[in-house]
Amino acid sequence: MRTPAHPRGPLFGRRAEIRRIDELTTAARAGEGGVLVLRGEAGIGKSALLEHAAQASGFRVVRADGAEFESELPFAALHQLCVPVLARLADLPRRHGDALRVAFGLAEGTPDLFRVGLATLALLAAAAAERPLLCVVDDAQWLDAESAKALAFLARRVGAERVAVVVAVRPPGAGALAGLPGVDVDGLSDTDARELLAARSHVTLDEQVRARLLAEARGNPLALLELSTAGGFAAPDSSSVPSRIERGFQARLADLPAAARLLLTLASADPTGDPGLLWPAARRLDIDVATDGAAAAATGLVEFATRVRFCHPLARSAVYQAAEASQRYAVHRVLAEVTDPAVDPDRRAWHRAQACAGPDDDVAAELERCASRARSRGGVVAAAAFLDRAAALSLDAGKRVERTIVAARAALDAGAPDAAAELLTVVEPLALDEIRHAQVDLLRGQVAFQRHHDGDGPLFMVRAARRLAELDPDRSRECYLDALEMGLLVGRPGGVLDTVLAAVRSAGPAPASPDVLDVLVLVTGGDHRAAVPLLRKLFDDGDSPLWTQRPALAIMLASEMWDPHAQAAITEWLMKTGRESGSPLVLRLGLAQLASQGALTGDTGQAMAAIAEEEAIADAIDGPPMLYPRLHLAAMRGRREEALALFESATATATAGGAGQLVANVHWASAVLHNGLADYPAALAAARQATAHGGLSLAGAALPELVEAAARTGNPAEATAALASLTERTAASGTATGLGVAAYARGVVTGVEDHYRDAVEHLGESPLLAYRARAHLLYGEWLRREGRRRDSREHLRIAHELLTGAGMEAFAERAAKELRATGETARARSARTADELTMQETHIARMAATGATSNEIAAQLFLSPRTVDAHLRNIFRKLGITSRRQLRNQPGLDG
Repeated sequence: MRTPAHPRGPLFGRRAEIRRIDELTTAARAGEGGVLVLRGEAGIGKSALLEHAAQASGFRVVRADGAEFESELPFAALHQLCVPVLARLADLPRRHGDALRVAFGLAEGTPDLFRVGLATLALLAAAAAERPLLCVVDDAQWLDAESAKALAFLARRVGAERVAVVVAVRPPGAGALAGLPGVDVDGLSDTDARELLAARSHVTLDEQVRARLLAEARGNPLALLELSTAGGFAAPDSSSVPSRIERGFQARLADLPAAARLLLTLASADPTGDPGLLWPAARRLDIDVATDGAAAAATGLVEFATRVRFCHPLARSAVYQAAEASQRYAVHRVLAEVTDPAVDPDRRAWHRAQACAGPDDDVAAELERCASRARSRGGVVAAAAFLDRAAALSLDAGKRVERTIVAARAALDAGAPDAAAELLTVVEPLALDEIRHAQVDLLRGQVAFQRHHDGDGPLFMVRAARRLAELDPDRSRECYLDALEMGLLVGRPGGVLDTVLAAVRSAGPAPASPDVLDVLVLVTGGDHRAAVPLLRKLFDDGDSPLWTQRPALAIMLASEMWDPHAQAAITEWLMKTGRESGSPLVLRLGLAQLASQGALTGDTGQAMAAIAEEEAIADAIDGPPMLYPRLHLAAMRGRREEALALFESATATATAGGAGQLVANVHWASAVLHNGLADYPAALAAARQATAHGGLSLAGAALPELVEAAARTGNPAEATAALASLTERTAASGTATGLGVAAYARGVVTGVEDHYRDAVEHLGESPLLAYRARAHLLYGEWLRREGRRRDSREHLRIAHELLTGAGMEAFAERAAKELRATGETARARSARTADELTMQETHIARMAATGATSNEIAAQLFLSPRTVDAHLRNIFRKLGITSRRQLRNQPGLDG
């Protein structure tokens, strides 16, 4: 097995891995790029396979090596990968070029991770246009978080480019790369291991010794070659393979002069491998760079060339760990001294910190400045690491507490709740004032929220609010709202809402201007009539409407009040703000609302396009897509098997993650689906769950489903009670939608024709086609049961046309059956574009139909233009058309 630690030779026993690599490079050469992740333990031969890949003919090779010492510096590895092709920056759109310049510290600004990923894709695709490009990444377990995300983003989007990406990673460190196509590199078979040993070992071994070496190495090529150098006289070792290998590397240090060992320690402490730093630092330690350098190189552990490279990552760590603490302090001190503070201030500060044997407030302050710079470049992981170290080096107790709290907050921002929790355990036992206690409680709540399985987050928020009640009443109320929003999301809305509102009621006088907490007190107390004017005032605040501060709560309250116009205004603001600010959270929330809005207004194409874009953003930031808009669309479309499979998957996801609100969405969607399918017992069971556990918005939205299902299953008392609750809500808000839905629900309970007429009249003014169509359906069904066939046909035809046009198949089939029962045959449903295309294809087709270019579509969906063109060819084939112009005449693509 070829490894950098030993003379190169043929690869043994890697036929399957070589085949996968060759298939990848062959496809990339033909314009079908891809990625392959090689997963395996240290020394197993991943680097040798990377070297094989790098020999692929016709490719330009760019490399990046993860370094344990650089894993906290943002975009460090990505910079390595892109340096050879940075001349191509001039070929990119300006915003892409600027994104990379900022990420690499070549320009001021805050990098947009979306833009960096897309710019990297554009840069490498531009380089590949001239010659196929091979990206080789070793030791990916040590990539900085930002580089890992950018690499994963790139790897998922090179399918239409002449780019191949081969990555080696040591489990379990895949991180952002998890889920990419890969292969597990296992140990060699006994036969292959024997061949390797015979080909590489220069020591004569008897069969008994050879058998022991083979057994101890367990197929690990590097371990086998390192163990064989002892000639069979090494003591048996039961420790892990990496430990044995590291000890083998350390054994080479035994006979070295002290100065040569110090030089190796110095080299191991510098992750850059820059001789321009190593040799000046060595002279400061009185090392003879010629004599001692030759002795160090003779060990085979390191190569001193245009870049200082160790023969294996384990060799670097073995040398570093073998050094005494005083030596490590010394080498970091001189490395800090020779590092230019203007060019590389963060690495200089890091070396200074590693040189500290005890607290040092000056170094701690410098690390704080590093954290600020790292955060400005999007390096939240680096910021958290700098602040953690700054806290550890703080001599002043107050500063140490403050820095630890800030470090915990940074760790949360970096998505590391466990690290944040560990930091908080340092300060919790201390004598803190109430403000800092509140800060810790808030962070504890956020830690619990990020851990998903921990539902105690809202309780910590409530505790923080109580601590701040007298010290900072306004902030206290904000904490209560944080607790409430979190409770809704983690599935404890009832208990949290009761706790919050009880605390608010007992907290004394309300603020001079009523806020959303006052609205919630009224709503949960059943006084919707008093709540609506306050809510409208908060919604109509021209300077700062509620949704600009609390969009999630605003959406829920608008739904609770059956106000689709307010929901549309919130969605419009979220979309505009999200696109202008580049905030993934705001834009994803806006897209999710846009999708749900499309499902309810009958614009299936809009819903599918919005879902596709939200999923593209989720993929770009390596996060899960939002499921509830998919649930809403599936409920409305009414395809039983498709919907039930999604409901099952969403329930499993929600249960695993503790997302109670998602479970409530599943119950609501299931109630809608089964009412559409006329499976009223199933609808009743789901509607009961949704009204009982749906909290704000969903409990109210499920009431008309509960009324219909209860009435159809012979539960008039339950239907009447649900109707009373629905009426209380809708009468207070007075919206056409709410009044119309309550009217048709009343008709279902009473059987009075005027109620159905009122429903049709009110909902004629509503933008929500789903409810308007259902009003006509229910009225037509009632008329047919009354024996008024001719009158029923008009409403059933309207319902069928609306429902068919909206793709609401289950309800449309209900209308068709009713029409057939009147003696009329419903018109067959025409083929719809939405049925032919995937969600992503629908979005691309809709954008292309409006005249968007491939570049514009690519930027919005985080794809390359070549990938967009490939999708368009597939779209044309499915629709039987040949040009973009023809897209404008396709059903469902004109919205």
